[in-house]
Amino acid sequence: MKINSIGQNLVKSKEKSSDKISIFIKTLQMSFYKKLARFAENVPNKHRYYRWFFNLSPMYKRSCGKLIEISPDFYQVKAKIKFSYRNVNYMGTMFAGSMLSATDPIYMIQLTEILGKEYVVWDKGVSAKFKRPVKTNLWVDFIFTKEEVEIIKNKVKELDEYTFVKPLILKDKKDNIYATLDKEIYVSTYKFYKEKLALRNQEKIKNQPSEEN
Repeated sequence: MKINSIGQNLVKSKEKSSDKISIFIKTLQMSFYKKLARFAENVPNKHRYYRWFFNLSPMYKRSCGKLIEISPDFYQVKAKIKFSYRNVNYMGTMFAGSMLSATDPIYMIQLTEILGKEYVVWDKGVSAKFKRPVKTNLWVDFIFTKEEVEIIKNKVKELDEYTFVKPLILKDKKDNIYATLDKEIYVSTYKFYKEKLALRNQEKIKNQPSEEN
């Protein structure tokens, strides 16, 4: 009886240590930015912290983008893309990659904050049309309406996952348009997305060639 008890205790302790290792690995894999987001979750005026963190992050600073304003409910974000020696191209105009990278993460993070932890949001793609060469600072408004968010929630409820295209306009201070982007955004519930990944991994394992072959 004692031997069985000791054996059971050893199994339980191994399971606990395995769980701890798993949690530790997941923590290491979590990005620096996600850690900052978690830190800011329950802080008053969270939107201000997000703006500071974003503007200080090497990821975003390299794009020459800067968040100027975030509304407390995250429905509106205003950004500026500075024209400088850091993003000037061969032709002496703003590098298109600077425009794309400065606008890349905003809708995704904005919608993640609006919808909450129960949802998963990803950028799936972007198409761009450049209207004229850029030799000035650009301004971008990222706006979601209550109606849009309600449509997204209803679509996800109906279909489990929903992909939509949302336009974006890059302009100067006089409202001259320099580029338009169409952002393709994917939304699903966290539960559905987790199950989808699990099924995908199972399919990969099934399709892997066996060692005998």
